[in-house]
Amino acid sequence: MCGIVAYKGNKDCHPILLDGLKRLEYRGYDSAGIACLFDSKISITKRAGKVKELQEAINTKKISKDFSTIGISHTRWATHGEPNHKNAHPHIDQSKKITLVHNGIIENYNSIKKFLLSKKIQFKSDTDTEVLVQLIGYFYNQGKLSFEESVRAALQRVDGAYGIVVLNIDFPEMMIAARKGSPLVLGLKQGEFFIASDISPIIKHTKKIIYLNEGEMIVINKEKYEIKSVNKNLVLPKKIETIDIKIDDLEKGNFDYFMHKEIHEQSDTILNTFRGRALKDDILLSGLSDYWKDIKNADRIYITACGTSWHAGLIGKKLIEKFARVPVHVEYASEFRYNTSLINKKTIVIGISQSGETADTLAAINKAKDVGALTIGICNVAGSSISRITDCGVFTRCGHEIGVASTKAFTGQISVLYLFALKLAYSKRTISKLSLVNHIKDEYDLVKRIKSVLMMEDTIKKIAVKYKEASGFLYLGRGLNFPIALEGALKLKEISYIHAEGYPAAEMKHGPIALIDKNMPTVFIVPKDRTYHKILSNIEEIKSRKGKVIVITNHKSKTLESLSDDLIVLPKTNSYLFLILATIVLQLFAFFIAVAKGCDVDQPRNLAKSVTVE
Repeated sequence: MCGIVAYKGNKDCHPILLDGLKRLEYRGYDSAGIACLFDSKISITKRAGKVKELQEAINTKKISKDFSTIGISHTRWATHGEPNHKNAHPHIDQSKKITLVHNGIIENYNSIKKFLLSKKIQFKSDTDTEVLVQLIGYFYNQGKLSFEESVRAALQRVDGAYGIVVLNIDFPEMMIAARKGSPLVLGLKQGEFFIASDISPIIKHTKKIIYLNEGEMIVINKEKYEIKSVNKNLVLPKKIETIDIKIDDLEKGNFDYFMHKEIHEQSDTILNTFRGRALKDDILLSGLSDYWKDIKNADRIYITACGTSWHAGLIGKKLIEKFARVPVHVEYASEFRYNTSLINKKTIVIGISQSGETADTLAAINKAKDVGALTIGICNVAGSSISRITDCGVFTRCGHEIGVASTKAFTGQISVLYLFALKLAYSKRTISKLSLVNHIKDEYDLVKRIKSVLMMEDTIKKIAVKYKEASGFLYLGRGLNFPIALEGALKLKEISYIHAEGYPAAEMKHGPIALIDKNMPTVFIVPKDRTYHKILSNIEEIKSRKGKVIVITNHKSKTLESLSDDLIVLPKTNSYLFLILATIVLQLFAFFIAVAKGCDVDQPRNLAKSVTVE
């Protein structure tokens, strides 16, 4: 949710931290702050609003001219306490010796706060985070525990999720970080250390990284570091990994928005997802190979995810059941973790997450593992928590996704699920070799069709701008395209703040049709398949009530032309791949409406990219 950047080295920390915060701002942008050590004192600057407000404050105070080689910084997505100056991070303890930044939620903060208040400790913010820094300070200032021991003692007494970095003026060469539930990455360079919530602030400086596991802490002292356990003073061996990401992947390039760039990248990202997996007459998912016998013999499959990834799961259900004839249940991860789920050792549980750090999805996977179910992760980030805790998995190979509203990751997830369904079906002999070969051929033809859809964006933009003043939308589809209707509505809500709902087209008559009038646009997804004539009837019902109709189809006909106020005709492909083309149209449609309304497309209000708290 929030973004953390920390630096210790031989350079001035200000430009490094500010640049890192800008790269992490998609994780949180309610407020931002920096704490650096100067001459045995802590200098903290923080501001409500975005990182640019913080940078202006630092420039005004001329703090950036004060050379400091160690500092921590944070960009916040508010949970406890309003997004204002006093609740912005970093927070400092009562002795003004210890400062901390934190991502996550301390669930038992109330009981800890009562204890600290009884010890005459005063609080200056409404956050759960201040409770943690005050608790560390309380232990440290008793004089019985070292700085490291004080951090460990405090963490052993908190419930919830945390990714933290802590400084202490008594130890100006030391930095301590720890994680439980919220990701942290350590970047290594000769004489320099970089800590961040993800790799985006680090890749500019080094490609040598260490992913921190659950319950681990980093202790940096002078030019040395150790990875230890939070629960025991035990040094843990850790492998240094080399990441293969270019800094250009984290820039906007010729686009004004990351979201626009990422929509256009889908012709490449889907090809990357297929490449080396969709062979001439076979599908190779090497990440699943060691467990394929168990996967093939599973009685049922559960798919669990949140938000956009849940929509991908709905499509996965339809594809797996259609091709492989295996029953699939799809459940929100936030519900799965608390519901009574009928899972056992013959059940496969697939967790889907772009970041691989989604808190509810992680908890759902752990629940499945506790009962002995085989777990599969589908995610976009190598080294992420989901990729490490699942038994096996498949990466979507989409590259870093920065726009808060997911685009290329969603179509990557659909592509992986399509490959999985086909491979499972062929293994179980529910589809023929010829059918498999034809599907694989269509997959590679899809890339050309995506490029042709992207070339239609001026037409899509003209249509979108016409509807920018609408107060609400309906999105309707049937079969595979019902989840696409849900996803299209979600994209519009996320970035334009226009209310939109997705429904199966036939369900319109069971309530939503009451909303229809001349001011209510309805988006219909109309492939030329067995649902085609049924959807035509649904369109007639809207038109008879003077509703505006926008149609996305791969079949141009006089009937559709006469019924549509606006018609978008896509290249012909099979019904399974049509949904990806329709998705891209809906992404562009939402994008152009949001831009026309002057919305911040990459950083929509109240949203964060990675939901690492429950």
